[in-house]
Amino acid sequence: MLRCADGSLYTGVTTDPRRRLAEHNGEGGSPRGARYTRARRPVELAWVEGGHDRRSALQREWALKRLKRDQKERLISKMYP
Repeated sequence: MLRCADGSLYTGVTTDPRRRLAEHNGEGGSPRGARYTRARRPVELAWVEGGHDRRSALQREWALKRLKRDQKERLISKMYP
């Protein structure tokens, strides 16, 4: 999960969070960031969760995207108190 410059949260799946964060921020001229994050740079890592295979990662992404903002913020605060 990323926190965008405007304070919004973006959720996605990747096998390499650091590389994907750099892409979202356009580092190295990379055009690969999501359209949503390109308009809200810079973005920072807010939540990382590992231990999933591709299928379970996509299911978890789906579940996280359905959380209300305050639920996402509570989840993030548990990782970074």
